[in-house]
Amino acid sequence: MKATIERATLLKGLSHVQSVVERRNTIPILSNVLIEASAEGQLRLMATDLDLQINESIAAAVDQPGATTVSAHTLFDIARKLPEGAQVSLSAADGRMAIVAGRARFSLGTLPRDDFPVIAEGELPTTFELPAETLKQIIDKTRFAISTEETRYYLNGIFLHLQDDVLKAAATDGHRLARVTVAKPEGIEAMPDVIVPRKCIAELRKLLDEVDGSVGVSLSATKIRFDLGPAVLTSKLIDGTFPDYSRVIPTGNDKILKIDPKSFMQGVDRVSTIATEKTRAVKMALDRDRITLSVTSPENGTAAEEVPGEYVAAPFEIGFNSRYLMDILGQIDTDLVEIHLADAAAPTLIRENDKAPALYVLMPMRV
Repeated sequence: MKATIERATLLKGLSHVQSVVERRNTIPILSNVLIEASAEGQLRLMATDLDLQINESIAAAVDQPGATTVSAHTLFDIARKLPEGAQVSLSAADGRMAIVAGRARFSLGTLPRDDFPVIAEGELPTTFELPAETLKQIIDKTRFAISTEETRYYLNGIFLHLQDDVLKAAATDGHRLARVTVAKPEGIEAMPDVIVPRKCIAELRKLLDEVDGSVGVSLSATKIRFDLGPAVLTSKLIDGTFPDYSRVIPTGNDKILKIDPKSFMQGVDRVSTIATEKTRAVKMALDRDRITLSVTSPENGTAAEEVPGEYVAAPFEIGFNSRYLMDILGQIDTDLVEIHLADAAAPTLIRENDKAPALYVLMPMRV
């Protein structure tokens, strides 16, 4: 194999694929990127961790078609440190890859292309397109609520499902829930309910920043593929059942607080300065049009701040995890947020208004 490629093009392609590669691997070839040079003047880069796979095609001058695999992180670091505008020559033979750019020369060990594992997609019967902006919105407004607890593996992703003739995306860690509703795209009618893993979501979100227009989505009950122009991301889906989260969305919370999310978030942030890891709780005392935020920390002392808001129901107190509350408030783009409360022990509903595509549920804390 022999090809010449511009450094910026190589670096961009490698930056996409190398982030899939785990830093520590018991299987040596999983540390490598597959590089395949074709006679059509394309260099295909591919990396996998056996659950997630990314392919990217980039333009190159190919002198000799062929394929090999080489350390993904090492090649990426080399490309990163080469001078801007350099032409990079890649040639592989006899178990080594030579990388030449200007006066710099590197020789890396390779592993055979035939040993490189590829995720078999199988049939992907459901195919549809989503605008890149819609996909970004789905991810940005839900990903913070994905559970990181490995024992509840079925919560380690975003749940995509059709309901009431719309596409819904939900994530929860048992303490908070985020759900976004978007218009149903064409071709999605027979889509199975799927849970897209956290790592796939993270890689997809990075790639979406460079996509204009639409993203092709193809899926079965076990695999999902995203076509993002030159890059294709394929992932296994989480094999589990997502809980019926609709049961925890409150419908009868009659105490409504309307408040500016930014000033509310800043107030929560200020008083929680003295909170420790153990006492993340912030207490909200609600009275007519007056909300008092307070934190008591046995180690650090106390903090309190009054924030303006619109509230006319009976006075009461409730506590929340300050970080969870700020995570949700950070997703609100409007100047007003509605917080629907019931009592100090019941789930609280947070949303921009009843027409908003996103809604959030937060469990209170004892304070």
